[in-house]
Amino acid sequence: MRIEQLEYITAVTRLGSLRRAAEELHLSQPALSETVRNLERELGVDLLERKRSGAKISDEGRELLPHIMSVLEAVDRLRGAAGDQHRISRMVRLGTVNTATVPLVIPAVREFRASHPVTQVELVGAQQADIHRGLLEGAFDLGLVNYLRGDDMPPGFETTELLCGRPVVCVRPDSPLAALDAVDADSLLAEPLVVMRSGYVMHRFVHRLLRGRAPSFSYSTDGAEMGKLMVAEGLGATVLPDFSVVGDPLERRGAITVRPLAGDTTDVLLVLQRRHSGSVPRAVRDLHELFVRNAQAYDASSRRLTQG
Repeated sequence: MRIEQLEYITAVTRLGSLRRAAEELHLSQPALSETVRNLERELGVDLLERKRSGAKISDEGRELLPHIMSVLEAVDRLRGAAGDQHRISRMVRLGTVNTATVPLVIPAVREFRASHPVTQVELVGAQQADIHRGLLEGAFDLGLVNYLRGDDMPPGFETTELLCGRPVVCVRPDSPLAALDAVDADSLLAEPLVVMRSGYVMHRFVHRLLRGRAPSFSYSTDGAEMGKLMVAEGLGATVLPDFSVVGDPLERRGAITVRPLAGDTTDVLLVLQRRHSGSVPRAVRDLHELFVRNAQAYDASSRRLTQG
C-alpha cells in the first residue's frame, strides 16, 4: 500500500469523478483507475461506486474514509516534524454558504496567503447540507455555515461561533422600502423579493417571517452574493444577515442599503465547523485561527460603529 493510493481515493471522493481527479493529479485516467483498483484488490473492498455519471465513494469506502484521512494526516504531521520544505503543498478546502464574504472570508484568506505562500486555498460555495457531507467525507477541511439561534448543532463537528447578526432587508436606495425606518412583513410582501433557495437558513427564516404567504413576485437564487447583485440591479429586495451586507462594496458605493425588520429579534449565527479528528493539519489550524481573529476584529469594529 502506498500513500499516493490513499491520496488518489480522497481526490476521487472529493471531485466525484475519476476524470476530474486524474486532471487535478496530472495522471492519465487509466493509470489512476488501475492504481485505485490495485488498492481495492489489496484491501478486498470496493472503495468506489462507479456509474456512468461518475465515481463516488461506496458505503464500504465511506466506513474506511476516516481511517484513510487519519493516515494522511499522520503523514502530514511526520513531514512537518521532519521539516521537509520540498513536500507537495497541502491544499486547504473551505466550503461556504457565501455569507460574510467581504468582512471575514477575504481578510482571513489574504492573511493566510501571506503566512502560507505555497499553500492553496480552495473556496467552494455550497448549501449547508453539502458542506456537512463534504466535511464528513474529507472533501472540505473547514465549513462556514449559518444557523438561527436555537437551532440544534449536528453531531460530529467542532463548531466555533464567529459572528452573530440580525436579519435585515437589503434594498436599493431608491426602493420604496428604503423610505421606511423599519420594514414589516406586509410591506415586504408588496415588493418583488429575491429569496434564497430551499436548503439555506435564510430561506427558512423568510418562510417563517411571511408565515407561508407569497410575495407579489419572487426570484430564487443561491447565496448572498448573487442576491445582493440582483438587488443592485433593481430586481427586488432580499433578506440577509446584516454581516453579509454592511461593508460590502455594493453597500459602500451606495448601490444597496439595509433596513431593519420591524419587531424582529432573531439572531443569525455564522459558525466555522470542522470534522472531529484526532489531529488537524497545521495549515487548517492556522486558517481557523485567522477566521476567529478576524471575526473578533469585525465584531469590535461593528460595536464601535453602533456606539458612534
